[in-house]
Amino acid sequence: MPTPHHDTGRTPARLEGRATWLISRAHTHVSGLLGAGFDAHGGGLRSYHYRLLAALEEWGPASQAELGRRTGIDRSDVTAALTKLESRNLVERSADPAHKRRNIVTITPAGVERLLEFDKVIDGIQEEFLAPLTAAQRRQFITLLSKLVDAQH
Repeated sequence: MPTPHHDTGRTPARLEGRATWLISRAHTHVSGLLGAGFDAHGGGLRSYHYRLLAALEEWGPASQAELGRRTGIDRSDVTAALTKLESRNLVERSADPAHKRRNIVTITPAGVERLLEFDKVIDGIQEEFLAPLTAAQRRQFITLLSKLVDAQH
């Protein structure tokens, strides 16, 4: 019986050209880039902190539960992430006057400044990830990915 040969540098033929496999590989690559980028420039913050700051800056003050729903971050993770952001004066939490048990979260000026710094980190990661594509291919890639994501809703 032949000994199985495992060539880790190649993709099995039945996986080549399958969108699910290619997206999975691209996700692994970009997750590594994001992790490294936030390790180097995040000061202990991660991409989900960026997502929360971006949501607050764009949509304005929101409850913790609403932030979780709108950003796709689990409610308990939102609470922990906001605690970290609050400890760095990047967000403020205050009691909702209409519902005393609910907190309303607001981004601070320091949070906006940090968000702009994170934008530069993300821009660099985007540039590295999309480097093999021309400008036209990048636009088409984003359009097609957006269409796939939008179809999930």
